[in-house]
Amino acid sequence: MEKVQRWRVALTKTANLSGLCFKDGCIESEFQFIQRIIKEISSTKLDHTQLFVAKHPVGIDSRAEAIELLLDTKSNDVRIVGIYGLGGVGKTTIAKAVYNRIFYRFERSYFLENVREQLGTNDGIIKVQKKLLSKIIGDKNLKKVSNIAEGIKLIMDMLCHIRILLILDDVDELSEIENLLGKCNWLASGSRVIITTRDKQVLTTLGKELLIYEVKKLNQCEACELLSLHAFQLNKPKEDYSKIVEQIIHYANGLPLALKIIGSDLCGKSICEWESALEKYKSISHKKILEKLKISYDALEKIEKDIFLNIACFFKGFHKDYVVNILDSCNLYPNYGIRKLVDKCLITVDEFGKLLMHDLLQQMGREIIQQELEEPRNRSRIWCYKDAYEVLTRNMGSNKIQGIMLYSPELVTMTLQNEPFKMMENLKFLLVRNVRICEEFEYLPSGLRLLEWPEYPFSLPSKYDPQQLVALNVPRSRIRLKIFKQGIQLKNLKHINLNKCESITKLPELCAPNLETLDLSLCKNLVTIHESFGFLDKLQAWNLDRCAKLQNLPNSLRLKSLKEFFLTDCSSLEKFPDIHLEMKCLENLDLSGSGILELPSSIGYLTGLRSLDLEYCHNLRNVPDSIYKLQLLEGLYIPTAKLRPVCSSFDGFSGYGFLRLDCLDFRRSKNIVELDLLIKFDYFPALKHLFLSGTNIVSIPESISKFTTLEILEINNCMQLREIPRLPQSIRFVNAKGCLSLDQQSSSRLLNQIGEILGTKPNKECEGERSEILMDPQTLIKLSISNDEGFGFENDDDHRSFILPGTEIPKWFNSNHQGVGNSISFYVGHKFPNNFAVCFAVGLVPHSSPHACNVYLSINGYKKICIGLIWMLDEVSGHLWLCSRTHHKLQKQLNESNPSEQNYAEVIYEVNNTFEPRSWGFHVECICCPQNSNISYLPLLSARHSCGSSSIPGNTELPPLPLVSSTSYGSNLDHGAFNNVEDSKRAEIRLKPSRKPSSRL
Repeated sequence: MEKVQRWRVALTKTANLSGLCFKDGCIESEFQFIQRIIKEISSTKLDHTQLFVAKHPVGIDSRAEAIELLLDTKSNDVRIVGIYGLGGVGKTTIAKAVYNRIFYRFERSYFLENVREQLGTNDGIIKVQKKLLSKIIGDKNLKKVSNIAEGIKLIMDMLCHIRILLILDDVDELSEIENLLGKCNWLASGSRVIITTRDKQVLTTLGKELLIYEVKKLNQCEACELLSLHAFQLNKPKEDYSKIVEQIIHYANGLPLALKIIGSDLCGKSICEWESALEKYKSISHKKILEKLKISYDALEKIEKDIFLNIACFFKGFHKDYVVNILDSCNLYPNYGIRKLVDKCLITVDEFGKLLMHDLLQQMGREIIQQELEEPRNRSRIWCYKDAYEVLTRNMGSNKIQGIMLYSPELVTMTLQNEPFKMMENLKFLLVRNVRICEEFEYLPSGLRLLEWPEYPFSLPSKYDPQQLVALNVPRSRIRLKIFKQGIQLKNLKHINLNKCESITKLPELCAPNLETLDLSLCKNLVTIHESFGFLDKLQAWNLDRCAKLQNLPNSLRLKSLKEFFLTDCSSLEKFPDIHLEMKCLENLDLSGSGILELPSSIGYLTGLRSLDLEYCHNLRNVPDSIYKLQLLEGLYIPTAKLRPVCSSFDGFSGYGFLRLDCLDFRRSKNIVELDLLIKFDYFPALKHLFLSGTNIVSIPESISKFTTLEILEINNCMQLREIPRLPQSIRFVNAKGCLSLDQQSSSRLLNQIGEILGTKPNKECEGERSEILMDPQTLIKLSISNDEGFGFENDDDHRSFILPGTEIPKWFNSNHQGVGNSISFYVGHKFPNNFAVCFAVGLVPHSSPHACNVYLSINGYKKICIGLIWMLDEVSGHLWLCSRTHHKLQKQLNESNPSEQNYAEVIYEVNNTFEPRSWGFHVECICCPQNSNISYLPLLSARHSCGSSSIPGNTELPPLPLVSSTSYGSNLDHGAFNNVEDSKRAEIRLKPSRKPSSRL
């Protein structure tokens, strides 16, 4: 019907078209009349010349296709698409390619280049208006346009009924669009406008109806191809040039303009000339590249230029908030200015908040500084190590210098002449790394905003006045805190980093009302902290990790803005301060490994707390009832289960209970014997992960079955555990390895329920239910999230895995496939069977070396996916390991393997050591053997399977099993420990569920 309607509209329109009529007696002759018709047709309908795009349009098609999708030329609405990106990234080239792909679909089309240059004056605007009308209407004899407003009106009147494609290239300001199209609200149905610009703000101000496409730089392969085409007329580099080509690609960093210019310049040159040219480019940008990039810089105001130059010279890679605080103290208004630089594609802010910029833009900014004056001492900013070394060692400073970066590539010792900073009264930024000085200096400019000097060997000058200081970053130094003079307010100070300053024994009174971050971690001699630190209203992050001698915190904490407080391994700290009721912002409190004896009842005031870590707090026996008021808590890591229920029931409105708690961790807490806490299941409506491994619990309460959100239960090495009730149907992971005291009834119940969940043991109550994921901190069962080489786990919910007591595969598992060696094959149809599970019976694993087993599934030779992975670092007794993937994932694997009526599938296990299961097999309803077959279980060495075997001989060398990264429940153990058996024996495995990313200092 839609097609019929389109035909009806088109025929009606055609019928209403009126032709030109020649009348006798007309002044115009018949010949002139015909010529006029030919001219009009030629200038409109037949003017469909394609634009030249590029000599080598590498990477253009994919980007043009993406923009064409945004344009959706089949729809009859009006669409405006903005294309923005860094200068030289290919915006104009891509716009031309889009034009060539779609211009024939419109009644009129026009590509207007260099809008910024052409519309620089009023005369230029009027000229472009007339050109636009002439090109689209085709009338060279248009009446004179006398002013801009008249031109806009005429464009609107003449084009409002024409379905047009208009591309405005290199727009710099919104006014340039308005001077041609007004408010863009008059365009005919089906019209399309494309705008290319370096300034995203131009597009943003056009309104929310605008669609925006950011042009990304070329990837490595595209960059190599483009450079090779220009340099060698080949789509890949000559073999001898591969190394230098790689260096050029790294230098150009995906910018097509640079690759094109450099490739053309070096065409036909020798490798020696290439190397020489690259060294030159690193020092002095190519003129043509610099000119193109500098256009955006030249359009900035002075303050914005200063921000750009400061980032280019000093702050690339720094956190945005940190830089904003520093530049704000210099009256540069960075919140506005940085946004402007981002919009103009001169800098970017990554997902972690770091300021980044293209390497060539950074080089351009630094060259702008170098062009100020020839002598480094007369420049505003010095970042080159050679120049900074010369200025400081020869006492060549001047009051023109605003910032110095002295970053040595390797550790050096320098002798500074006299007082090198005495002549630098306007110095604001001093950044020094890898430099040691022989003598203490007595003068620092009072205007310093940033002092960054790790391992500074002396205390700061006694006469130094730090009142302008914003950031003090002197980790691993011998600083003495005399600069915190009593009574002096340091209103500008926002960041202090004194990490690993071993000379600090106490923190004196500090009056810094705007301090935001304070890092005192690893100050191993720090004993006491002044009361004033408990009243820093703006403090957001405080790190005291591993201050082993710390005994006294302020008696009271009223830190209204504090979000993160770290006190890990403060083993001498026994008392935690009282908490003021205004401390509602704290989200992460880490007291793990501390000597805390008790928590104050005022902890209930921390109503914003999301993570409370009390692991390894061996002196802590009880926690106050007020902990139930922490309703936003998501993770609780605690060495005691003695939490008294404070009310008989929990309805979500009583003010008690853990509404969001998804992880409860009691691991390795030997004093935990009972789990009375879990009787109140309604206190934990969101609990997903329960970790009890290494505790001395005897039984798990019957109430566990009512934890309807519980997915992961870890009870390995609970040596005293005897009873396990039926688990909730939501469970998808259980680790019960090493539960040596478990009674037969509980063991059988657990095993049967796992069979029901996996679908290998029928049960009407849990038909269709599946379960997932295995993790074991003692045997270090880890789940890979890597997708390299076609294996790895894409997400936690996609897996199911269990480790249970037992030495033989149970009969109900109904394994219709058993293997000799490490591979079993079978066939499936177009639909992968609903029930698929792999089972290993593992005997005693010796303690001599780490063992690992990885199970894969491959279909039709397609890339293999990982079904499960188990690591064992210690000696383990016999157990069963069952694992699988969701049916959705298995069906997806089949769909991607070019399936047919009969599809070859193979299950393979790989090991990195001498580990071998006693027997193994899997259950699947394949098309190659009778269903419901009942096959007896034999030891692995004599086992057979009912379908085709592709066993791998024992002497076949297998590829090394890769070390895998942890899932969101990953281990803190360095993966490198697995490479050393002795290290792995001694390694302390500390496994915790992931927490909200912190901003530790």
